[in-house]
Amino acid sequence: MTVLLSEAGFRNLYLGSAVSAFGAQVGYVALPLLALVELHAGPGEVGLLSALATISVLIVGLPAGAWIDRMRKRPLMIAADLGRAVLLGSVPLAAWLGGLTMGHLYVVAALTGVGTLFFDVAAQSFVPRLVGRERLTEANSLLVGTNAAMDISGRSFAGVLVGAAGAPAAVLLNAVGYAWSALFLRGVPALESVRDTPPPRMAGQIAEGVRFVLGHATLRPIVLQGAMTNLGFPLYAVLLPVLVVTELGYPEWVLGLYLAVGGVGTLAGSATAHHVGARLGRGRAVWIVSLITTPASLLVPLLDGGAWIWVSAAAWFVLTYRTGLNNVLLVSFRQRVTPDELLGRMNATMRLVLMGAVGIGGLLAALIGELWGVRAALWTGALFMSLSWVPIAFSPLRAER
Repeated sequence: MTVLLSEAGFRNLYLGSAVSAFGAQVGYVALPLLALVELHAGPGEVGLLSALATISVLIVGLPAGAWIDRMRKRPLMIAADLGRAVLLGSVPLAAWLGGLTMGHLYVVAALTGVGTLFFDVAAQSFVPRLVGRERLTEANSLLVGTNAAMDISGRSFAGVLVGAAGAPAAVLLNAVGYAWSALFLRGVPALESVRDTPPPRMAGQIAEGVRFVLGHATLRPIVLQGAMTNLGFPLYAVLLPVLVVTELGYPEWVLGLYLAVGGVGTLAGSATAHHVGARLGRGRAVWIVSLITTPASLLVPLLDGGAWIWVSAAAWFVLTYRTGLNNVLLVSFRQRVTPDELLGRMNATMRLVLMGAVGIGGLLAALIGELWGVRAALWTGALFMSLSWVPIAFSPLRAER
């Protein structure tokens, strides 16, 4: 891993990813708090705000993969960073001028989600070319681990920053993070040439990518397991600000600390993924760790006053440990089995399903939260999470070493 960081191209990609992730995690906490505190939003509005950040993937997800396979990745990533910086920068400006509305936040969340889709798909398609397939696990461990570290620092810092300077200042920091990321990415080598021949038809490219993912014995269970997990997580996370701050009356820094515990779990999972995979076999590690950790999902909805908030936080740590491990091992599996010319479409198809599940989970959280309360949404999330180990356990990955 230290060898990878000594290479200027990967180091700049790594630094850009780290700065961007820190700002994004600040915004993850700040945007719903901004809606709650400044605009007095209810559970339904907070849930819709979260859903719009990802539901846009359902509209542009598949065409994005085909476009990315036709384009050079580095300029596209820089453009996505700069676009997100401008969008998020408009939020504190509107708040300080007294013109911020929920409609403004909805538009920013939706368009920022599109930018994130293009950035993430391009980045995951670019990494195999930058480091080589034989070093994918090491590279992904560094990238996922650093993003997890940014979860810890960004989310905990966001709670403090919102309390000290207000939510608009925290959103501005998110915008600055994307701008710095674009600067670092300028130091990443392009490694790609402009296509000399006209690309094939878009519809045929999209269909080829979807058939490849759904017909592949390794990719199909990965996408199903990820969909179940990503449907469950928003049912926990979207309404946490409502439960922790509004209903239980904790200060904002407690919410930040709770969410940071999840960052610690993801960091631990990503840091140990290479060693656990080597010991158990990478495919076996995924389903065994999932089987052991997913029962913790039934403890998360017990979040309440006193010690129960920390019991719930400990369960959150266990679940996010599994997420960190899976993010390294399963992303590496995906990149290894996919030819270069299909990487964009494979990643976009995966992104469509995985982030679409996050968006649907956010909408379900809004609906269930309004009709039956926040805890009902948490218990629904626990049901999906507790069963999310099944697709991998009954797939060829179970015996993959």
